[in-house]
Parts: sequence; C-alpha cells; structure tokens
Amino acid sequence: MTAQREAVQVTGIGLIAPNGLGLEEYWKAVLEGRSGIGTLDRFDAARYPARLAGQIDGFDAADHLPSRLLPQTDVSTRYALVAADWALADAGIEPGAYADYDMGVVTSNASGGFEFTHREFHKLWSQGPGAVSVYESYAWFYAVNTGQISIRNGLRGPGSALVAEQAGGLDALGHARRTVLRGTPMVVTGGVDSALDPWGWVAQISGGRLSTATDPHRGYLPFDTHARGYVPGEGGAILVLEAAGAAAARGAPHLHGEIAGYATTFDPPPGSPRPPGLRRAAELALADAGLTPDDIDVVFADAAGVPDLDRVEAEALRGLFGPCGVPVTAPKTLTGRLYSGGGPVDVCTALLALRDAVIPPTAGTTEVPEEYRIDLVRGAPRPGPLSAALVLARGRWGFNSALVVRTARTP
Repeated sequence: MTAQREAVQVTGIGLIAPNGLGLEEYWKAVLEGRSGIGTLDRFDAARYPARLAGQIDGFDAADHLPSRLLPQTDVSTRYALVAADWALADAGIEPGAYADYDMGVVTSNASGGFEFTHREFHKLWSQGPGAVSVYESYAWFYAVNTGQISIRNGLRGPGSALVAEQAGGLDALGHARRTVLRGTPMVVTGGVDSALDPWGWVAQISGGRLSTATDPHRGYLPFDTHARGYVPGEGGAILVLEAAGAAAARGAPHLHGEIAGYATTFDPPPGSPRPPGLRRAAELALADAGLTPDDIDVVFADAAGVPDLDRVEAEALRGLFGPCGVPVTAPKTLTGRLYSGGGPVDVCTALLALRDAVIPPTAGTTEVPEEYRIDLVRGAPRPGPLSAALVLARGRWGFNSALVVRTARTP
C-alpha cells in the first residue's frame, strides 16, 4: 500500500470452522493441533471413494437466527449470516454507527446452496413442481449470502459477489478493500461454503482431487511425499473492513490488523510456455502493499495437497523468497479446504499469528520432498516476532490470488 492511501483495517471477525465456532475457539484448536476432519456422516458415504470431510458439528442455526429465515436459507447461508452477526458484534457496530449507504457487502461463494437445491429438486422429481419451495428461486444462488447479510443488517451500500473456487474468498476481501478505498467507510466481507450433501459430494469427487484416504490424520498432506489429494470442508469467515480514519472516529474496540495488499492473476492455458501465475500474484500483492519479500514473516500457503500443484507452489515460493527463505504453513490441514471460505479463514489465522507472535504448524505433513526447499512449519507452533504475512489461494481452472496482511497502524 502506498503512503497516499488510507489504511484499510480489520475491525471485526466472525469465523465458523470444522474445528471451532468463533475466533478464539478456532485459534485454540489450531495451536493445539485439534482437527475437525473425520468420516463424513451427513449421509451414508460408504459407497463413495472419498469419505473424509471437515464437518461443522454442534451448530444449530435455530439458536442464532430468527425462525423465519430457516425455511429460506441453505446451510451455507446460515453460516454466513451468523458469522456476519459475530463480525459486526466484534467490531462494535451498532445501529446508527454509519448511514445505511455507507455500509457495503462483498462475499464469495463457490458451491451455491447445494443442500437446499438437492432437497428441492428431490421434491420436484418425486412430488412435482407444486412441492418445490418458492425460496429455491434464490437460495441456490452464489450471490445470496451478500443479499441476505445486507437485508438482515440494513447494509445498503455497494454489494458484490465473486466466484473463483478456493481463490474467491481472497478476491472478496481484495474487492472489499478496494470498495473502502473508493469511499465506502465500512464493508462486510468474506466467504463461506458448504456442499456436504450427496449431490454436492459427488460434484466434488468428480473434480478428481479429493483424497481417498480413510485415516483423518493422513487424509490431507500438502507438500508431503505421500500427498494424494485434499479433504474438503465447510465453513468460512466474515470480516468487517473499515477505513482507518472512520474506525478511529467511532472508537472501534478492535484493530485486528490491516489488509495491506492484494492481487489476482490467471494461469496460462494448458501447453503454454508461460509459467503459472501464482508467483506473479504474490509479487503484485507485495508491490501493492509497498513491501518486499524480505518484509514477509510467514506465508499461509494454498497447499493443494496434489503433488503437481504443491510442486508449482513450492517453486513459486522458492523463486520469490529463495530456498527456505520464509516460514510457510498450512493450518487448513485441520479443517480441510473450505473453497471460498478457505482464504478468509487463512487471513484470520494470519492476523491471530501476528497478534500472538506465533506461527501455527501444518498438521499431518511429515516428509517434505527435498527438492521443494521450503521451510514448512511442522510439529509444533513456532514463536517469533511477526509483522506481515502473505496469504495465497488458487482456484480450479487457473485462478490465483494473493493478499498481504500486517499489524494495524494507527492513523
């Protein structure tokens, strides 16, 4: 970020993950190495080749949302609404803090309302069109989380929705930051996904990248010699971004950190002699933040868990930072890949790492190929001073996103 631009600060966080409901519960689980990955039990998955998932247990939407919202929302939208409530409460934003047109919403979603749609399509096929819920017209849609958060909280400013699979969550944060820099004082942003019903599960298996392991502790092993795919999960995070001056003027109770830089690139088509775009995205994000590779204290990796993709990411990190030039971690091995929710959760984890001066480890991974030459944090948390982190994410079909966070500066 150049000196002429006002800082965009994270003043509120709401996080829902397989290993923790709420920011501090999740962080405690990460530092303790407590996993939320287990055998999928939402339905009988025994006949499917992949059976591990990061499931959210112990969450009852009826405990958090009005009963009128339950018939019209998919499980992913319920997560998003509750996470948004938690984020706004954490930010201390009450009615009247801003005019309604000064508050925007930018979210990302990769799966849509899979569970809701599967249920309503089953009604269509078995009972006829008259049995289908009228809410199906929008409950399935990728933009529904933006709309529902906006309606519930009276946020009438700029609204957007982005779709870029695993990279989409960082894109949402990057676009929200841009929206703040253009003059909207506060934006609610992030990503949440859930597709753990039979239809959604088959769709994920068809991508060919899911791990077929049966041991939850060995199912998702990014950057490991034994990497054979990833474990999917559900959940995500919603953040409140504010212009530093506006946050200071209203006396924001928390300054979790600053979104300092962002960039996105696309991979060249298959067979092209040009290199993948991940390193370029990282370089552009650092330039946007006004930082150099030497300023980055830790990288939160995309960590695909697919050997070819891990190799590409390791090469990008090695080229940008030098061999073993920066600590790298992937705490998402405790949750699974959360698609649009993955990037925002990684950003929250990075902000917590900066706050507490500790890098969480990559659980499960034990044997990193020597040719990768990356300093992957394993085994136990690594303490040390931290001031800036780079978060990476890649989406299927060539999306690359990079986002830089750093400790908050007072205006």
